[in-house]
Amino acid sequence: MASIPRLVTAASSTAIRICSFIFLRWIPGHHFVPLIFTSLVVYLTSFWSLRQNPYPPPSTRAKNDNKRSRSKDSVLKILLTGLPSKHSPWSTTFTALINIVVALLTLDFLIRGLVMYPSADVSFSRVGHVSPTTANLLLREPDQSQLPITVSYQETSSYNAPEWIEEGTIYKLDDITDFTATVTLKNLKPSTQYNYLLSNNKSGSFMTAPQPGSPPANRLSFVTSSCIKPNFPYNILSHPLKVPGIELMTEALAKLPQIMRPAFMLFLGDFVYIDVPFRFGSSMDHYRSEYRRIYASPSWNVSSLEDRAIDLPWIHTLDDHEIENDWSRGNKTAPYPAAVDPFQHYHVAANPPVPEESFANPDEVTYFSFINGPASFFMLDTRTYRSEPSKGNSTILGFAQLQSLLTYLSTPEPEGVRWKIISSSVPFTKNWHVGTADTWGGFLNERRTVFEAMWRAERELGVRIVLLSGDRHEFGATRFPDPSLDFPASESQPDTAGLGLHEFSVGPLSMFYLPVRSYYQTDDEDVSVKYAPDGNSKFGYIEIADGVDEADPTAVAPVPVRSSILTYSLYVDGEVVWKYRLSIPLDRETAAGAVNIPEKNNYLPPGRILEDRIPKESWDVALKKTVGRAEELARQGLDWATEMYHKMTV
Repeated sequence: MASIPRLVTAASSTAIRICSFIFLRWIPGHHFVPLIFTSLVVYLTSFWSLRQNPYPPPSTRAKNDNKRSRSKDSVLKILLTGLPSKHSPWSTTFTALINIVVALLTLDFLIRGLVMYPSADVSFSRVGHVSPTTANLLLREPDQSQLPITVSYQETSSYNAPEWIEEGTIYKLDDITDFTATVTLKNLKPSTQYNYLLSNNKSGSFMTAPQPGSPPANRLSFVTSSCIKPNFPYNILSHPLKVPGIELMTEALAKLPQIMRPAFMLFLGDFVYIDVPFRFGSSMDHYRSEYRRIYASPSWNVSSLEDRAIDLPWIHTLDDHEIENDWSRGNKTAPYPAAVDPFQHYHVAANPPVPEESFANPDEVTYFSFINGPASFFMLDTRTYRSEPSKGNSTILGFAQLQSLLTYLSTPEPEGVRWKIISSSVPFTKNWHVGTADTWGGFLNERRTVFEAMWRAERELGVRIVLLSGDRHEFGATRFPDPSLDFPASESQPDTAGLGLHEFSVGPLSMFYLPVRSYYQTDDEDVSVKYAPDGNSKFGYIEIADGVDEADPTAVAPVPVRSSILTYSLYVDGEVVWKYRLSIPLDRETAAGAVNIPEKNNYLPPGRILEDRIPKESWDVALKKTVGRAEELARQGLDWATEMYHKMTV
């Protein structure tokens, strides 16, 4: 039987290696850091003790047995267990070095970017919201010798070099805004490619949005995702600020034809992870430094000048890890004020305008609305105004934002705008059963109010509503059938395309994915369409264009109808793995007549799966589902015990 010191040594060695592997390649949770370094201290102590005295003094009777046992210590056993051997000093030294190096890699992932790349001197420029006649440019320049900075732009032309037009001059940049400023280029031409140039040698390009009602306004493509953590999965050979998902996305988009290139990135939160894997502080400068490090990443410029990620307009929504995990304590409680400062300067300043009916002081609003081509967008803020979830009066939007959203949903869109797209940092569906209370699943009363307004808008306004969300580090497509239309039971079958509001929730752009299965349908309200949990980099590519679609693709002789068609393509690790189609008939009477229904003005065809290359569930899925259910039950048990404790102590 092995001695206690040998068991301790082997157990601590195993803990170092397993926890480090999970931390560096699987999930960078803060719980693993103390486990790894505590195990290292225990291991080195017990290892040194055994090295000094590898075996207890043998009895005379067992002397020969112990000699035979020692002779069986193979190199493989030493390397796997971390145990020392008197008869194999090289293997003993090497196995100890493995554990030390693994712990140092953990330390490297934790602090190399923080210590070696504070990025206080990072200088960059990027494009934010772009309209038919304006473009927001955000820049950062801490070098005061570069002031004043002039901002110029020109039309991109392959013929004679067009004239540079000077938009303005920036005379002052200081620590109040962390040396950032936003300039709005005005009087631009719709659907036109432009270059811009700053006097500090920063430059880039962008395309203006189409003029509403013009032929180009019938087409739009954009991308959406959430969640970024540099150098994860960890690679010692990578730059500590490298964001692999940005590079994968840039490479994938560069392969698209020019007409299909996205107009913008709709990024749905967790641009920084202040508390993953470890929170080093909660001051304003700590939050600012996280934003600076992301913008200092070399991944923004890895590509040709025509395809750089930094030239793709990004517009942003706030989520919890930009503040604190599962944040629900409003916009006055610390650390929210410190957290929102860089979000305002780096993101809100270049974002779209606030809704016309914001029902709040526009200077304090962090939800946005805009139109681009055939789609109208409402970008929700589901963090700033929320209250504690799972209560009868819980709100995820707050009064002013809820009223603004309801007004937006009930307002007819201009001619040619056929889609209302609502973005949320957290999913609308309650089909995720781990952390459900942090999503709209913790605010079901308010969700019902919003859904009823959405169903009414689809019935009465001739538009189709699509929901986009992030946060979960997984992909899930969900349908929410309108109960007033009295659907047959077949419309509620899980893992099917069909009718209803559609939500596409995707993430991460570059982060870990959950190793357990936590998404599944439990009722006929939230109908699952597709679930794809695996992949460290996921994003959705949405294309809207006029075309011809079948009014009823299941019919024996489908009737082609001129339609506005939305195609959602899911990219996982740079490759398209799933495509889904939604459409709006532009000739409602023809479409309704083809399926023989009386509702000629509000008929919307069911969704349709165009491509599915997601691997089928393998033998390990049952185990992953079981672990997911166990975590859900454990959380429910903890909530029940906490509630009972409070009742008993009141």
